Amino acid sequence: MVDDLKQINLETTPMQPIQKKKSFSWKPFAIVGGVIVLILVILGIILLPLKDVISAAKVVAADAKNLGTSVKSQDLGKTKDALSKTRASLTVLQKTYDRLKPVTYIPFLGGYVSDGTHGINAAFAGLDAGDQAVEAIEPNADLLGLKGKSTFVSGTADDRIQMAVKTMTALVPKINQIAGSVDTLRKELDYIKPERYPEKIGNTVIRSRIVSLKETIDNAANLFVNAQPLLTNLPSMLGATKYKRYLVIFQNDKELRPTGGFMTAYAQFRIEQGKMILEKSDDIYSLDAALTKKYPAPQEILTYLPGVYNLNIRDSNLSPDFKVSMQQFESMYMNTASHDTFDGIVAMDTHVLVDALRILGPITVDGRVFSADIDKRCNCAKAIYEMEDYSSRPVDYVRTDRKGEIGTLLRTILQMALGVSPSKYWGSLFQMLITEINDKHVLTYFHDPATQKAAESFDMAGRIMTASESAAVLKYQEGQGWDYLHINQANMGGAKSNMFITTKVTKDTTVNSDGTMTTKLTIDYKNPYAGSDCGLASGGLCLNAPLRDWIRVYVPAGSKLVDSRGTQSPTEKKAEAMSTFDSLGKTVFQGFLVVDPLATAKVELTYTSPVKESNGSFKLLIQRQPGSDDQEFILKVNGATRSDAILLQDTEFVF
Repeated sequence: MVDDLKQINLETTPMQPIQKKKSFSWKPFAIVGGVIVLILVILGIILLPLKDVISAAKVVAADAKNLGTSVKSQDLGKTKDALSKTRASLTVLQKTYDRLKPVTYIPFLGGYVSDGTHGINAAFAGLDAGDQAVEAIEPNADLLGLKGKSTFVSGTADDRIQMAVKTMTALVPKINQIAGSVDTLRKELDYIKPERYPEKIGNTVIRSRIVSLKETIDNAANLFVNAQPLLTNLPSMLGATKYKRYLVIFQNDKELRPTGGFMTAYAQFRIEQGKMILEKSDDIYSLDAALTKKYPAPQEILTYLPGVYNLNIRDSNLSPDFKVSMQQFESMYMNTASHDTFDGIVAMDTHVLVDALRILGPITVDGRVFSADIDKRCNCAKAIYEMEDYSSRPVDYVRTDRKGEIGTLLRTILQMALGVSPSKYWGSLFQMLITEINDKHVLTYFHDPATQKAAESFDMAGRIMTASESAAVLKYQEGQGWDYLHINQANMGGAKSNMFITTKVTKDTTVNSDGTMTTKLTIDYKNPYAGSDCGLASGGLCLNAPLRDWIRVYVPAGSKLVDSRGTQSPTEKKAEAMSTFDSLGKTVFQGFLVVDPLATAKVELTYTSPVKESNGSFKLLIQRQPGSDDQEFILKVNGATRSDAILLQDTEFVF
């Protein structure tokens, strides 16, 4: 502007002789003064209401903090009041903030003011979702063990459950309303661009906090979106209009198998309007004894499980994909003498049992005390030791029901949980169950396509994810900047040695000049405990024996194995490189190793992947093996450690 004025002055003023005394011009000061006035006007528009905005924002922050406290206390009454109070203070903030709207038309500043508007809109959408959730949950407060007024508090536990299932049918429209509010929240947050903010102002971190907040809210929204199909199908799953029958399979994760553990016992339940009726429970060996036909052993059994030449039901969970394994299990189960039709299969491992006992306390079955207390004889929960002692220790008589005690234990737990006031156990058990599902200690397979799709959307179906099946679960799109890793291990005749062994995984990814990746994967095994007395004649309880580990590493399709070390022949003590094949939409590297008590072992492999970085970054999805102990994963990129964490569930990383 000043330059333009100078140009105009030079072109319109005639040349004059040089004078000794130069005349004074006020024009530059007028220009500067005009700029100052303009700045003052802008600051007045911003700063005058900004003081009130900051004051109102502090009130909203305090109310939101109280709301969070109410939610954590699981008190619906206080949560309702806190939601109402937060909405009132947010409304005041919105009215005050509206005075800043003229600034949205000012370049540079306008973007920041618009971000504030979108943030307030997102907050209102979040409050809407909260109000709708409380309205939906309140009739079932008693069932969930929440504090607050319930619409049904009388009658037996079964009566309460049946009433709860009936009221759940009213949840469906409310769930859809919540989904609409959540969608609005996510859209408003998408308008906020963290890159326009500085990394820091002084010592205060700015940009990364905005990114972290957006990711936290987005993950919570994703969780609800993924849970929505499950919630809408829940009444049907609980037999609201027609009874459902489910098989519950108990997997012993101390003898790890591809889907989470050795299948050791099963129970059959019928659910009518939420009421669970145990129809039968038995040792898994009884199903093998009832088979009406023989199944030849597949190559995996012949190779890794010595002395076994037929496929037994107890060994049918060979695929790491739970649906594939359960379809194999079912095809064999339907050829047993006393099979029944069922609607689905639920598998759970010892982790669920121990956590339930932590809530319920010790339970006595047939003179044995099952508890979550640590037993020094195995450095494991007493419940685990008692199960193994009953089912595995050699005796001088014939056991016809080696593992039937587990079915009795499950029935006793169910009776104890349902036979008391809901406020005593139900809330804790419900929350525990959600955690167990997230951590893949509970897996499901359903015949009904809609119900199965709902289970997959909530990542409780134990599927090996592919680009098409996982888009609704984890934004996972194979080949579009997504790396993948799933390590699957099977204890093939190594007693209960997984109880004693820890593993650590190190994944070092080098991004090549063409954008492709080379990965060095290292798996360290450690068994610091002495071996058990595994002699049949001595009658010892064989828990810690040499682990015979069949290992498969699932990586992106098209990956190439460059080198592998640490694996050996399953029949001879000599080194043998890992083999490569394709399965479940992935490339698989397969091998075998033995880990002795009081020893360590290491598997190392290097492979290239066709996955390329995208815009200077790439993403990694790690799928945890069901039933596996908490594994430490060290993730490196170009040699630098980027993450070192214990993975409890399927996790995605962005590098």
